[in-house]
Amino acid sequence: MLRLVRDDDAINMEAMEPQDVQSDSPSPLPNAEEPDGSVDEANDSQESPGDDQLEVNPGLLEALLLATHHPLTAGRLAELMDLPATRPVRGAIKELNAQYESSGRSFRIEQVAGGYQILTLPQFGDALKKLHQKEADAKLTKAALETLAIVAYKQPILRADVEAIRGCACGETIRSLMEKHLVKIAGRAEEPGRPILYGTTKRFLELFGLNSVKDLPQPENATQARG
Repeated sequence: MLRLVRDDDAINMEAMEPQDVQSDSPSPLPNAEEPDGSVDEANDSQESPGDDQLEVNPGLLEALLLATHHPLTAGRLAELMDLPATRPVRGAIKELNAQYESSGRSFRIEQVAGGYQILTLPQFGDALKKLHQKEADAKLTKAALETLAIVAYKQPILRADVEAIRGCACGETIRSLMEKHLVKIAGRAEEPGRPILYGTTKRFLELFGLNSVKDLPQPENATQARG
């Protein structure tokens, strides 16, 4: 579980900085080589006092952090926002974290692997584990996707008709889709033996971002035929 760095931890980190740089401004972060070739944070001690007055767009900063799966260094963030220095970036991050804390938000901007990343607070870890487990369970094989597509477009449909289209037995695959709450029993056919008809569920619509089965993408030839 990821541990969030408290403000007093950050203060302790700054207290461990080398003392050979004489400046009235806050001490820079420890020198580190930028892996992406962006602005070098080691040059913070050479930044002019006016750099603290540079305006940082907090919305843009949040957008950049939300749009990446990997930590972004202060130098890289400064480069993306066309800033000549990294100190304003770290100041804006501190201000955003203060806003998040005061408004009771579930996340903070934290330093990870030499960069910055938006992370959720540890107390939400158990609930997020359940979410990710459900997402992992929802992963479908190629056979499951093919079967699900047939059911979605042809519903209500008999298992025999699904197997005729796919050319193989689909009993286990349909059962697996039902366990994932993507396929359900939609009724019984009006024919001898009253075989089961299958259709898709509300969970299917949620997973694929559809309002109804009418929103399923239609093949071009089918669209042209209707026109």
